[in-house]
Amino acid sequence: MQHKPNTKLRDLLKNQKAKNRKLSALSKTEQNRLAKLNTMLDELTRGENVQNRRLATWLTEAEYEGFESDWESQQQIREELNDKPNELKRYEDKLKKAIFNYSRAEGYSTKGKHSTAKKFYNSSERHCEDALETLQEIVAADASLQMWFDRALDFDADGDLGLTPVAMPRVITSRSLDRQTTDSRLMSKREVKIAAVEWAISALLAVDAVDNEERKEQENAKLREFIQSPFWE
Repeated sequence: MQHKPNTKLRDLLKNQKAKNRKLSALSKTEQNRLAKLNTMLDELTRGENVQNRRLATWLTEAEYEGFESDWESQQQIREELNDKPNELKRYEDKLKKAIFNYSRAEGYSTKGKHSTAKKFYNSSERHCEDALETLQEIVAADASLQMWFDRALDFDADGDLGLTPVAMPRVITSRSLDRQTTDSRLMSKREVKIAAVEWAISALLAVDAVDNEERKEQENAKLREFIQSPFWE
C-alpha cells in the first residue's frame, strides 16, 4: 500500500511553498539542481530506486549527512525490534494454537463437516481467551510492553478485542495479514530518501535563503525536524 503524506506534512510543505522564490529568481545552477531534485522525487514517488551516489551529487553535504544519519536511526530501530521481550512469547505461543484450531475449523466447515468444525471453533475460542488472559497479565506486570502491539489493548467487555484470530492483538513484528499497524517510527529507505529530497527542494526555494556557510550550519537541525514529523499515515 502506498503511503500518503498526512495533514501535518502537507501543512508544512504548504507553508514552505507560500514563501517560495519564483523560478526566475533562481540562478541557472539552482534551476538545474531543482530540476534534478524534482526528477529524483518523481522517481522515488513512483517506487523507483535512486542510487545514493545521485543523492550525494544533488543534495548539499549537510542534507546528505542528514539522510545517512536518519537511515542509520532506522536501522537502529529495526535492531531494537529484533530484540523482542521474552514475555511476549507466552502470548504468541497461545495465539498460534488459537489460529491453528481456527484454520482446522475453517477447513472442516468448507468440507461440510460442521459438527467437527464447531469443535475446533470452540477450541480456538478457548485458546484466544487463554491468550488474552496471559496478555493481560504480562501488560499488568509491565505496561511498557503495550508498545509492541498493533492496537490498543482494551480488555473491557465492550472493547475491540475478541475471541477470533482476526480480533486478537498482533505483535508489531508479526507477518500476519491481520496485523493492523507496524511501529510508527519505521520508514523504508525510499521514504527516508523522499523526505530528504522534499526538504532539499523546500530549502532551495525558500525566500529567506541563507548563504552557504549559514545554510550548512542550519540544514542538519532543520532536516531532523522534518524527518521526525509523523507524516506517514
